[in-house]
Amino acid sequence: MTGNMPSNLKADARAQLLAKLSAGLHEMGLNLTMEQQQKLLDYVALIYKWNQVHNLTAVRDPLEMVTLHILDSLSLLPHVECERLLDVGAGAGLPSIPLAICLPELQVTAIDAVLKKVSFMRQVKAQLGLENFNVIHGRIEAQEVDGQSIKEKFDAITSRAFSEIGLFVKLTKHLLKEDGKWLAMKGAIPEHEFEKSGIKPNEILTLKVAGLDAERHLIVLKHE
Repeated sequence: MTGNMPSNLKADARAQLLAKLSAGLHEMGLNLTMEQQQKLLDYVALIYKWNQVHNLTAVRDPLEMVTLHILDSLSLLPHVECERLLDVGAGAGLPSIPLAICLPELQVTAIDAVLKKVSFMRQVKAQLGLENFNVIHGRIEAQEVDGQSIKEKFDAITSRAFSEIGLFVKLTKHLLKEDGKWLAMKGAIPEHEFEKSGIKPNEILTLKVAGLDAERHLIVLKHE
């Protein structure tokens, strides 16, 4: 157990969360170290703590957070094969923080326009010692590759609840490498978004989230 663990989750509750997380990871075929699992629980504890005051996420129960935040975000893990990833409209850091915890070699940048969410993500970065995690406050369309907050274009750009596909692509295209990919996390397959934007996905992958009885899909689009 890490020494700087937020103290708002008691040991018995923490053990219950670890059991649920471990079982979910096993069901999804994901192998994480115990240190990574403990960091994910530290992250859940921080969301729980901040939610008391700042209303970061609609999910209040830490056990539900394990399923709806952590395991849901980690369903993306097998599909991340790059060096630099951008999470747009990251909110409380989903999926970017779980990915940064589990893929220490991956350089992860998260952006959000809401200051309290950016402040939270910066707190998580500091408290969990996530050196591969960078946070930007601002609107995505205003960002430039300038060597300051964004040093170079990204190999992959993801979002979990940012916008419809057409707008997501339009607002982020200038930050994606020529051979890069968009990884849009969705519930049901958004056929109406494809029709509206005229975008044809390169792949539509079914995501399995342990403990979640709902449709989840990953829409993969390649930069052309």
